[in-house]
Amino acid sequence: MELRELGDTGVMIPEVGLGTWKYRGGPEPLRRGIDLGAFLIDTAEIYGSEPTVGEAIRGRRADVFVATKVSGEHLRPAQVRRAADESLKHLGIETIDLFQIHWPDPKVPIGETMGAMEDLVDAGKVRFIGVSNFSRRQFEEAQAAMTRHRIVANQLEFSLTERRIDQEIETFYGPNRITVIAYSSFAEGELFRGRSLGVLQDVADEAGKTAAQVALNWCLSRPAVVTIPKSDRAERVAENCGASGWRLTPEQVAKLESALAANGRHASADVDWQEQP
Repeated sequence: MELRELGDTGVMIPEVGLGTWKYRGGPEPLRRGIDLGAFLIDTAEIYGSEPTVGEAIRGRRADVFVATKVSGEHLRPAQVRRAADESLKHLGIETIDLFQIHWPDPKVPIGETMGAMEDLVDAGKVRFIGVSNFSRRQFEEAQAAMTRHRIVANQLEFSLTERRIDQEIETFYGPNRITVIAYSSFAEGELFRGRSLGVLQDVADEAGKTAAQVALNWCLSRPAVVTIPKSDRAERVAENCGASGWRLTPEQVAKLESALAANGRHASADVDWQEQP
């Protein structure tokens, strides 16, 4: 498994991690992923998967990087602190490696929320601060409200058929050393139907890989991006981990992007993101 730096922290994380939205696989597929080097596990208070993650990492805390999220409905300072404490309890750990705001709430002043997030770092309950589903404008407002720490990551939807943030990865996130944690990189299965699957399979045959590995590796063609696919099955987790350690050629990347550009979903836009996984 190849590693990439988390933001500008000096901490290295796997370029393919483990997502747990709608996860029903129990601890074993997660343990299999950790064994294969996918030691970044992403969860959230609203997923209901934190206890399973805690079970999977029991006895090997030093081997994993745990990311979780506070709900966008719990962004008052006392709620943020309470959510962190509950996540720590469910996960069975003393420190959250990456604590993320799941989605923004315009009704709560961003300075209040970010101040509480910084307090958690100062208290040793959180190592690094992230956000999720924030537009660039919202990200910049959140960072501007902080006085002691930086936001190191934004978790956003990104796939071959959802490329709205592609330009911002190149012009903002990458140059500012902010990691994009890509979710829904299989486009909720859309990539494996119809014409999209045909294009993916053609490139997969050329590369000697699977269609799923090609879809993930395309995301990794952007140096600022890591991805967190979810699977309930250990064999699929192993397949996803096989997306790391090699690269599509520039010609293959261009072929995928050209063939799948007609769907119209990839225009870059500074939109206000709604609730997402």
